[in-house]
Amino acid sequence: MKSLLQFLERERRRQQQGDEEEGAALVLVPQPPPDGDDDHGGGGGGAAAGHEDDPAAAKQQQQQLDDDDDQAIAGSKSSKQAAAWWRRRPQTKTKLKLVVPTRGVGLVVAGLVVLALVVGGSSSWWIHLDYASSFLLGGVRQHQRRPPHHVPSPAADLVPIPFNCTAGNATTTTTSSSISPSPSPSSPPPLFSVQQQQQQHPPRCPEYFRFIHSDLSPWRATGITREAVERGRGRAAFRLVVVGGRAFVETYHRVFQTRDTFTQWGIAQLLARYPGRVPDLDLMFNCEDMPEVRAADFPARSDAPPLFRYCKDDATLDIVFPDWSFWGWPEINIRPWAPLLEEMAADMARLPWPDREPYAYWKGNPGVSADRGDLLRCNVSDKMDWKARVFAQDWGAAARAGFRGSNLAEQCRHRYKVFVRGRSWSVSEKYILACDSPVLLVDTPFRDFFSRGLVAGEHYWPIDPARKCPSIRFAVDWGNAHPARARRMAAEGSGFAREELAMDYVYDYMLHLLTEYARLLRYKPTVPDKAVELRAEALACPARGRERDFMMQSRERYVADYEPCTLPPPFTAGELRDMARRDQEVRDRVKRMTMEYDHDHSRPPQP
Repeated sequence: MKSLLQFLERERRRQQQGDEEEGAALVLVPQPPPDGDDDHGGGGGGAAAGHEDDPAAAKQQQQQLDDDDDQAIAGSKSSKQAAAWWRRRPQTKTKLKLVVPTRGVGLVVAGLVVLALVVGGSSSWWIHLDYASSFLLGGVRQHQRRPPHHVPSPAADLVPIPFNCTAGNATTTTTSSSISPSPSPSSPPPLFSVQQQQQQHPPRCPEYFRFIHSDLSPWRATGITREAVERGRGRAAFRLVVVGGRAFVETYHRVFQTRDTFTQWGIAQLLARYPGRVPDLDLMFNCEDMPEVRAADFPARSDAPPLFRYCKDDATLDIVFPDWSFWGWPEINIRPWAPLLEEMAADMARLPWPDREPYAYWKGNPGVSADRGDLLRCNVSDKMDWKARVFAQDWGAAARAGFRGSNLAEQCRHRYKVFVRGRSWSVSEKYILACDSPVLLVDTPFRDFFSRGLVAGEHYWPIDPARKCPSIRFAVDWGNAHPARARRMAAEGSGFAREELAMDYVYDYMLHLLTEYARLLRYKPTVPDKAVELRAEALACPARGRERDFMMQSRERYVADYEPCTLPPPFTAGELRDMARRDQEVRDRVKRMTMEYDHDHSRPPQP
């Protein structure tokens, strides 16, 4: 009990030092049920919203979460071997004097609740006011499913996108019956009338779209000149020019595998999906891993070349664009994003979260970064169990086997998934998010276009890269002790992947980014002499095997007869500061919690 008082006293002192969260360490926050009607892993946001004005219902809901956690832990093997650090100490007869912060009414009430529990509780109940619960999910917005991107139109009103391949003197037309069915939302079943379609207002784009303005801010005041674009030529793999709705590509050098091919295929699908909507533009594209337009090299930011690529960090000015794997990665047998999501959902339905292995899972190539190599230390051994199950992928053997044993849809068999960066970012993040398991994300400075919209403590659990193994162990132990909260975090992450990262929004991000970029051009783009026209047939018809198959799976079949989502405004400087502050607070608190846990556990409990 002394440790509980010390913990409360420490939090009081932290509040006095300027903590702006008004006693988040002790405030009871109504939680949504772990399961709901959201078949996309939405976490029952609608039900939670219905309790906002019903204190009794909210109290019952919170009690259900607590009961779920208690029941799960009561029968767990690890809880029988060693008392977790967040368990209350046995009741004593010592008279207690609590020093409660007075900055908020919630703190006073929560302090009285703690005092009542201390006096009247038993020796086996849990602290449900523990510090973790107050900011991991509890202090953030409830997950609510995004409204539909658009109202589906009747099939008769849809305009098919033509696709023809010529072989010798024979011309074959690829029809919807002769290709793999595309799950793209641009070809939905007929559900609504044309009148309903016309009355629909486009939804607001997800929040990560606001970083489009941030990426283009170096050139916002001055615009982009032809000279600025040409300065990026030495760094680019290809140049993309759009004139009059037609795209042209000038290739400068070959890239790794088919990154450029599938990036260009995605751009061709965008032009077919939104014909005439992509304005005239001229840009340079780099297909490598590491961002390289360093801000420090350009005291005048507008002098930097506007270079497109797949990721960036805070020290670089590269413009991020969706990576090629959304349309498939044939070399390692990763299907396009939309059909893979459906396959993963079907596989996960056969193995609910409680039935999965209660460990953290990672599989990949450990040789591409020091962080991945270091992760191997966290694997289970005869001396230590860090609650991680780490598998090094033998890329040579896997390549010889065609990566047939690397089906991502079959890798959602553990309760927790670890994400660790590759050489810079990694395309694996979206697949890990979609697994409906809490993501233990090893902190990285690199971000792609959507990961900037992920919130620490809401969509994922942050892992300290300097202390990976104890951080993973603590996260797993905490999640297994609080299964309802762990499942809620899983629902937040997978809901983001399935809803806010659906292909509708990937295409809309591309369209808005290219449109905003084109508005900054201070010259009229022209087609380079060595450029060739970018046509879907020119990419897909000569392709064979998986490359051709994945293009057909990801091909857009109908012209969009709806508006793209509405681009939200730029972040204000204050919003960016608040986001960075909250993000750092979560990381700092997880580190403190992990250190306190380690202090009480010189060795982790064995499974």
